[in-house]
Amino acid sequence: MDPMESIGIAGDSSFALMLSAQARGYELFHYDVRTLAWKSDGQGGGRVTAWAAPVTVQRVEGDHFTMGEHRTIDLGRDVDVVLMRQDPPFDIGYLTGTWLLERIKGETLVINDPVSVRDAPEKVYVLDFARFMPPTLITRRIEDVREFQREHRDWSGGAIVMKPLHGNGGKAVFKVDAEGSNLSALVEIFNQTWPEPFMVQPFLPDVSLGDKRIVLVDGEVAGAINRLPGEGEFRSNLAQGGSAEATELTETEQEICAAMGPELKKLGLVFVGIDVIGGRWLTEINVTSPTGIVAIDRFNGTDTSGMIWNAIERRIAERAAT
Repeated sequence: MDPMESIGIAGDSSFALMLSAQARGYELFHYDVRTLAWKSDGQGGGRVTAWAAPVTVQRVEGDHFTMGEHRTIDLGRDVDVVLMRQDPPFDIGYLTGTWLLERIKGETLVINDPVSVRDAPEKVYVLDFARFMPPTLITRRIEDVREFQREHRDWSGGAIVMKPLHGNGGKAVFKVDAEGSNLSALVEIFNQTWPEPFMVQPFLPDVSLGDKRIVLVDGEVAGAINRLPGEGEFRSNLAQGGSAEATELTETEQEICAAMGPELKKLGLVFVGIDVIGGRWLTEINVTSPTGIVAIDRFNGTDTSGMIWNAIERRIAERAAT
């Protein structure tokens, strides 16, 4: 995961998972993905290691962890499970982490499965469920964007939303009005900043009523929160000043979860957060470093961290039995 010093313990999902694991008697190690290494013995074999430190955690602001001495640990032999929890960007460094962690398959359980994380980036994997999505365009050409605006003027008067294909936390998400007065400049910035195409969708006015984060654990719904935009904002991400409230799933949201749940479980995507606007429009499937479980548990009185560890322990037991 990311550095322990920088996390906000009041809402950080990784920290909640650490507290839950520690309460179950697990020994915790923390490592930075940049310390992942692979070394061969010259005889055809190789080992994946990390420069890691034992860590204990407590819910005390400003004194939330104690870290021991760093040492090299063998991720295939020294631990039972690796939680892949570093935040994007989903870049070549992130991909390399998945390639290295893939090499301990059969020895150590990795959650979420690194192969599936690599093959299911948030705004690309969601295309498998396009029947639940609003009209969507992935492109680099301004001509495609202008045509898309013309085709979907009846949605919100032609206003659209542009966002990086591999962004996170609501960063660099722009609303463009129907006139598109700043469209050419935005397309230039996107194409100069990111090597991949960007995503375009109609602006959904229902976002003012909230953007629902639904968490699925091993394919089953664990709970949901409705995230409301902050004052003067259209983005509802909690990282962008949004607020959360309790919510229930609509009939369409239940249908979405029922459709994707078995697929997520089959892919080894144990902890997933999906985003739905207006009770019906699926916009993202978050598999890299999903968040939201602390707020869900606060509103619902649930123990989502415990559900995730139950799912992990079931998978460990199944591996041991085969």
